[in-house]
Amino acid sequence: MEGQYFEGLGRRKRATARVRIFPGGNGQFLVNGRTYTEYFGREMDRNTLAEPFQVTSTAGKYDISVVVAGGGITGQAEAARMGASRALIKHNPDYQSELRKAGFLTRDAREKERKKPGLRRARKATQYTKR
Repeated sequence: MEGQYFEGLGRRKRATARVRIFPGGNGQFLVNGRTYTEYFGREMDRNTLAEPFQVTSTAGKYDISVVVAGGGITGQAEAARMGASRALIKHNPDYQSELRKAGFLTRDAREKERKKPGLRRARKATQYTKR
């Protein structure tokens, strides 16, 4: 994939995705150098990545290159979806209303809560024993 591209950055939980879309492509998806069907084993995660292109009716019109790091597979897929949405807007700002309505431009702020001292997890305490 060479030539002019538009780049978008997406984040979700601990995952970060840098997405480049190349106009005039044939719909080739690469994630960390592998095809997206190979990288994302679950159908749900594959569909998540393709959603911005379905909403804007641009499926197959771009080649997509994703470099993703951190987090789990689903978090990476959702980070890539946000990055792809931002890249599409850089290419064509008219897509912003459709993508905003679908919720692909809103950063999900939920993060893992830290473990507190004296507790087993963030909120789970040890079992109380009366005697």
